[in-house]
Amino acid sequence: MSVEKLVFYVFSAILIGSASMVIFSRQSVRAALFLIVAFCSSAVLWMLLEAEFLSLLLIFVYVGAVMTLFMFVVMMLNLDQETVQEKFVRYLPIALILVVLMVAILIFSVKSTHLGDLGQAMSSHHSADYSNTKALGMLLYTHYFYAFELAAVILLIAIVAAIGLTHREKENNKRQRISEQLKANKKDRLTIIDMEAEE
Repeated sequence: MSVEKLVFYVFSAILIGSASMVIFSRQSVRAALFLIVAFCSSAVLWMLLEAEFLSLLLIFVYVGAVMTLFMFVVMMLNLDQETVQEKFVRYLPIALILVVLMVAILIFSVKSTHLGDLGQAMSSHHSADYSNTKALGMLLYTHYFYAFELAAVILLIAIVAAIGLTHREKENNKRQRISEQLKANKKDRLTIIDMEAEE
């Protein structure tokens, strides 16, 4: 067995185990830590496929930024475990149906008849001056340009919708109201008092 196959099998097992622990872990902080392990093992698998840009992106963006934010949010929320377990039991049948569907889609798409020449392209080694960042950019901005732009629009809509759903108008909210400032009159705001001078 070659070193590449050994690394692949070891980190694939780590990925499957950590991904399973993300689902089955009862504590949110542990689930987030197992997700970090899953991201790191996925980065190693991307590196084996000679996709160094995606591998480093997974480490720097997801592990370095997104998961750090998740950890802070999970630790600050202090979730009620009983409520979480009740919701888990309530939505378990729907989750199992979704898992079966995802596994079926993965099995359907991983078959060699549907992959075409992708397996040969992934196994072929490139020259030293090959840049997968350039190849990825060429694919994103030529063949998949509309899908890439559509994903950006969907993410923008999701951000705006999340802000709209979580925004609450407070009664004692202190902010600048320009319309009321324009309506202001000096007679309403200014009062002249005639006071006698003190000796």
